[in-house]
Amino acid sequence: MDALRKEDVYTIADIYALPDGERAELIDGKIYYMAPPSKTHQRISGRLYQTIANYIDSKDGKCEIYTAPFAVFLNKDDINYIEPDISVICDLSKLDEKGCHGAPDWVIEIVSPSSKSRDYMAKLFKYRAASVREYWIVDPDKQMIMVYGFEKDTVEQYNFDDDVPVGIYDDFSICIQ
Repeated sequence: MDALRKEDVYTIADIYALPDGERAELIDGKIYYMAPPSKTHQRISGRLYQTIANYIDSKDGKCEIYTAPFAVFLNKDDINYIEPDISVICDLSKLDEKGCHGAPDWVIEIVSPSSKSRDYMAKLFKYRAASVREYWIVDPDKQMIMVYGFEKDTVEQYNFDDDVPVGIYDDFSICIQ
């Protein structure tokens, strides 16, 4: 009788051993390779980064914003490594030269065809369990933003031409259009 085949469990060491230029995320020991982002993805990411960074700067804020590729080690384990499209971290003690150790305050993922199921399912649960305060899923195909406010247990849906309130700040909203 053959023994049941054990699925391979990868670690963060496997991520760092990837060839130069190859990007992947690691969720519960499973590697997910990442395709290069599209022009639309980059345009949205750049606009969001600029808007958020300008807001933080205008308030002399202590939070820092990072775009992918930027390592987020959500859990204190070696089987989870994520590169959110945008991460806002307000507890600067979580940051070092390798990335963010623990949950960012706010994470934004911009959906691509290859990441859709991870962004809407696996990452949603990972971010919630890790105590990310706010999670946005920006879907260019649907022209929609799903906003998960984990602190208040809220879920809101917006269109790209709506002013989307930012839950971690009292006086900030973003229109993606």
